Amino acid sequence: MAGTHSPWPTTRQGATHHPVPTLQYLLRAHGHTVSVDGVFGAQTGDAVRAYQHTRGLRDNGIVGGETWQALIMDVGPGASGNAVRGVQDRFGAEPDGVFGPRTESAVRAFQSSVGLPADGVVGRKTWLALVTETDAGSLQQAA
Repeated sequence: MAGTHSPWPTTRQGATHHPVPTLQYLLRAHGHTVSVDGVFGAQTGDAVRAYQHTRGLRDNGIVGGETWQALIMDVGPGASGNAVRGVQDRFGAEPDGVFGPRTESAVRAFQSSVGLPADGVVGRKTWLALVTETDAGSLQQAA
């Protein structure tokens, strides 16, 4: 990346809606107890700081590129859990946490729509697109 600009969104206390639910699901995937309510309040801030501290990151409660990259995890067909729920939530689907055929289809369609290889696996580049794109929910019929 050129310069110091990070393509990852900067998310902090007071933020609401996208990408806060994704952040909350990822925190849950790493064992933090937070409500997935789309509000970056004190509970989410505390969980972010705790996570940052355990990962040796600057524990300022602000989720930037380093924290996003530490939080994301590859998920694909057969995976389950809160990271999968974070993916499913982005497509407007009721998140059941199971990466089945409907989720894979939604991921492939999304990847194609943003110019990524449609491999059906949510890796770093797909996560980046999911947290930066504002209209991933338009693919909800596939999820």
